[in-house]
Amino acid sequence: MPRQPHDIQCSVKQYRLARGWSQEELAERIGIRRQAVYDIESGRYLPNTAVALRLARIFGCRVEDLFVERTPRERHDIHLIGEDVAPSTRLALGRVRDRLVGFPLQGAESVPFGLRSADGLLAPDRKRAEILLPADRLERTIILMGCDPAFEILGQHVSRMSPDARVHCRFASSHRAIEGLAEGVAHVAGTHLHNTGKAESNVLLAARTLRRGRSRILGFSLLEEGLMVARGNPLGIRTVADLARPMVRFVNREAGAALRVLLDDHLRRAGIRPEDIGGYRNEVGSHREGAYRIVCNVADAALGLRAVAEVHGLGFVPITAARCDLVIPADLADHPIIRILLDVLQSAALRREIDTLPGYDGSVTGKLIAEPTPEAQPE
Repeated sequence: MPRQPHDIQCSVKQYRLARGWSQEELAERIGIRRQAVYDIESGRYLPNTAVALRLARIFGCRVEDLFVERTPRERHDIHLIGEDVAPSTRLALGRVRDRLVGFPLQGAESVPFGLRSADGLLAPDRKRAEILLPADRLERTIILMGCDPAFEILGQHVSRMSPDARVHCRFASSHRAIEGLAEGVAHVAGTHLHNTGKAESNVLLAARTLRRGRSRILGFSLLEEGLMVARGNPLGIRTVADLARPMVRFVNREAGAALRVLLDDHLRRAGIRPEDIGGYRNEVGSHREGAYRIVCNVADAALGLRAVAEVHGLGFVPITAARCDLVIPADLADHPIIRILLDVLQSAALRREIDTLPGYDGSVTGKLIAEPTPEAQPE
């Protein structure tokens, strides 16, 4: 094998590790020595055409996804999601219409857990980004804002259907996610507001916020919402009224979060004032953060989903079941990755997996809920 030139970036190791294969297993699958795999991954050698084609075939990608010629990195104007982001911060990127959008890969809003490869680095002026991947990958990327942990599963199913398709999930409350659509920094938004009466709260939120054109609202899941508590529920919390007991340490969600809206509605029904609850003003920004507070014994109860409670080994007190919907602007419906996402939403495989999640129901997955128009906005 010829020595690999320094202007070729090799991604074989990342693809191999993503499949959980050892170097020996990969070598056996493509018919070369383990040492050759090591040399390719370490950058010592560039494989010949036959080996490169076999690698691409076994990984379900293109040769140019595995071996990319490094070019002088250009900086591009970027619309940054997030505040107080430091220069050189690692970013996830996507192109929404004609705008390059990025958000940090660290912080409470980053999804999923762990480290991810960056698409770009924020420039010192914090108005541009240095792109670290081929430009065509950005055209195969969509940004989904929302707070349902199962959105990561949706993104994985999209990538299974088309290996070069990517769904970047950005954690955001229901209100913030819809605002992200209105601001043009997301392709898709997730919302799971509970209905207060006959009105469809998710539909009303989308209609009031998206004033530039039509949108399509599709069901994603039914999910069980409630109070996460310590395992065994040692304080015997049964309803939101129990949060007013003096010994209960509660942490709330931020204003605009669907679970905060749910709590406030139930407090009004029970005639309980927010100031009667210790910790009502003590806010966390996610289900995960609330669960951590309980695990670390600095809180006794937090708003969240049954699935999040079970992942963290916590107890759960159900309050209601809400429908989580996906909102897609009509002018983005022909985006190639959104078309794949729409196909995935109709797949039995995704529906079955949603059904296996604690507190989830996939009976509404892919169902058309509404197609609100600006003319339908309530005054």
